[in-house]
Amino acid sequence: MSQDAPRPGGSRTGGPRLGGPRLGGRRGRAHGTVAWAVAGAGPLTWRRRRAVGAAVPRRVAMLSVHTSPLHQPGTGDAGGMNVYIVELAKRLADLGIEVEIFTRATTGGLPPTVELTPGAEGVLVRHIDAGPYEGLAKEDLPTQLCAFTHGVMQAEASQRPGYYDIVHSHYWLSGHVGWLAAQRWGVPLVHTMHTMAKVKNAALAKGDTPEPAARVIGETQIVEAADRLIANTEEEADQLVHHYAAAREKVAVVHPGVNLDRFHPADGRVAARARLGLPPDAFVPLFAGRIQPLKAPDVLLRAVAIVLNEDPSLRERLVVPVVGGPSGSGLAKPERLHKLAAQLGVADVVRFQPPVEQDRLADWYRAATVLVMPSYSESFGLVALEAEACGTPVIAAAVGGLPIAVKDGVSGLLVPGHEPADYARALRHFIDGPRLADRLGTAAVDHAQAFGWEAVAAATAEVYARALHDHRRLAAHA
Repeated sequence: MSQDAPRPGGSRTGGPRLGGPRLGGRRGRAHGTVAWAVAGAGPLTWRRRRAVGAAVPRRVAMLSVHTSPLHQPGTGDAGGMNVYIVELAKRLADLGIEVEIFTRATTGGLPPTVELTPGAEGVLVRHIDAGPYEGLAKEDLPTQLCAFTHGVMQAEASQRPGYYDIVHSHYWLSGHVGWLAAQRWGVPLVHTMHTMAKVKNAALAKGDTPEPAARVIGETQIVEAADRLIANTEEEADQLVHHYAAAREKVAVVHPGVNLDRFHPADGRVAARARLGLPPDAFVPLFAGRIQPLKAPDVLLRAVAIVLNEDPSLRERLVVPVVGGPSGSGLAKPERLHKLAAQLGVADVVRFQPPVEQDRLADWYRAATVLVMPSYSESFGLVALEAEACGTPVIAAAVGGLPIAVKDGVSGLLVPGHEPADYARALRHFIDGPRLADRLGTAAVDHAQAFGWEAVAAATAEVYARALHDHRRLAAHA
């Protein structure tokens, strides 16, 4: 294995594509339409579909019960799903599809409706009162689904009949609300899992809390009820079929994207480090994300301890930023990672940073030598794509969608398993080969260009159109 092209772990490919061809992800940034055939009419661009009266949604009711698209990603329950919903909604609006996002109000005095981006039309956020504003854990939210559903129904009742054409629910809690709403309104239900209980439970970190049986039951019900299921990867599609008996023809694979206007190399690593107060010549392995056992930031700290034990001189030029806040089971012991850093003797090189807004996060990516993602489970791994788009390679666990987000040996290195020694060896490749970060970083930028959100929105719109077409066809023959 050469120093310039190490491969700590092998690349994996997903299972067979389900429900027809993959619909998104691996497309160029400028791609904005998807060909689609209606009743033998031949391929139609999105604009032509409207002209010929094809099944095209005008307005989507998007449901996000447990986390608001307005919340800061990186803490609490706000993470990749928040980014996904925000970016998808904005790009759907660019295609002429209005989006209204229903989410639970978490503070008092919030306006019932607010524009997602002030001054930008097409995406509205609706705050629904359901349970106490603060102190309600995600695990307790099933008790408030009835109240949330009532709020959604009230909002729709104030509109003219047929106001929403599609319901798109995100995560299983929203799926149960969407199930009822779609049936009540006579429209299709499209659902995106984001994560699945059975998959998470099969890959638990040591000491982590398993997902409850109630969630497994709830997810199974949603899979059966949904008209279409959107999976992030072919592997996730296969898991829906294997674990939840999903009908293959209902599953569409649409890879998530990255905001290429926000995440890009800009003025480079040295300038970003100057803005963040980092030494220009430091070796900087970055962790960015929610601090919880599932994301395994402890693996990075243990790997750093191994590296320093092998070469104590590195301590003078090593900085390990951990950017994010406690979430999930990590909320029970938010100080755990700080204590671990002290126990390992690396507290002096670790910098804990609270969650930051997206533009600031881009600077952390640019400043890093390498991003480290030792996650036990990732439905896709948006953080990896964001870092790559900024010119930073990634060391990642070969799990979930990360083998798609990270091209092994090209945009980063994939590591099988979660042994700290394996991650220490991967870090040594970058320490011993200073040019490796630049070489993989350049390729990482190119790799990320294939994952623009414009293509994701066009592919998702196609899923909507197919769901509408089939729904109306079935209704006509009922």
